[in-house]
Amino acid sequence: MKNMLLLVRWVVGLLFIFSGLIKVNDPIGLSYKMQEFFEVWQMHFLNDYALIFSIAMNSFEVLAGVAIIIGWRIKLFSWLLLLLIVFFTFLTGYAHYSGKIKTCGCFGDCIPLTSAQSFYKDLLLLVLILLLVGFQRFIKSALSNTWAFGLIVVTMLTATGAQFYVLKHLPWVDCLPYKVGNDILQKMQMPEGATLDSMQLVFEYQKDGKTVEFDQANFPENFDDSYIFISRKDKLVKKGNGLKPAIVDFSLKTLGGVDTTQAVLTTKGKYLLILAKDMDGIDRWAPMVQHSLKAIAKQGIPVIIVSAEGAKMSAIFPNTTVLNCDATVLKTAARVNPTFVWMNGALIERKLSVTDAAQYFK
Repeated sequence: MKNMLLLVRWVVGLLFIFSGLIKVNDPIGLSYKMQEFFEVWQMHFLNDYALIFSIAMNSFEVLAGVAIIIGWRIKLFSWLLLLLIVFFTFLTGYAHYSGKIKTCGCFGDCIPLTSAQSFYKDLLLLVLILLLVGFQRFIKSALSNTWAFGLIVVTMLTATGAQFYVLKHLPWVDCLPYKVGNDILQKMQMPEGATLDSMQLVFEYQKDGKTVEFDQANFPENFDDSYIFISRKDKLVKKGNGLKPAIVDFSLKTLGGVDTTQAVLTTKGKYLLILAKDMDGIDRWAPMVQHSLKAIAKQGIPVIIVSAEGAKMSAIFPNTTVLNCDATVLKTAARVNPTFVWMNGALIERKLSVTDAAQYFK
């Protein structure tokens, strides 16, 4: 019994630690996933608190995993994990069966799981945690209360502090399509072996009080004015294999609305993109950007500011080229607002947060 419970504790504990640490690397990513759920459930008032929830959730996952492994306060943490996994199972089950959420973000963007994989993983964890709850009386702490409490405190401080660090700098491990070393144009291409959904244009008419459907190649031989048009729609004939480009929506436009994506990404030589999703915190970071722009000008490197609020950004940085880009794209490409991205054609060579860039150009 003790050996079985020890194995279960290690499996459950390591899974929660692993899951928590992956998301500690990128708490912004989990906050965006939470906001996706909030939007589906029409709970928009919680969007502003998503990042706080994310930081707390990630820290607790790591802390609870450590507590379960060492067996400290097993009654408390086994019940807390049971409540947590029931909640997670509901979320992943909802995503799986509703189809409204494609991925649940359980292991962040580094290990993307489908909603089905996440749901079955949580069902397994639910069974294992139920074993811990049912046989908690057989579990004793492997450390004294003083050492265990000290380890828990260190774990909490480290997990929380690490998240505040990456919020100011950038994730240590970038698992997104816009990571250093990726070629944006290549990532925008359809992967080899990909097949798209096959669609067919279908017409819907009413004839003699009945609704009839036919495609463009199969019009009725007796088609005349007695057919009353109802609608025209695209019908799925054959579903594709789901493969698609890693980057599907990257688009740069001038303030006048002209698409300049290809022109920018096929630029010969090096240039710098400053990705600033919006004006949030601009009073804090605008001076750092201005300082960096002066240093960059001496190097003769072209600079383009990319934002979802290009007109406003242009007013603050009047002597710099400004392009518009979708805010959702920038949320993925730049976890810190703003982020400096050194480019060589379409190749991403380096990324720094505005804080690190200011130190770089100091």
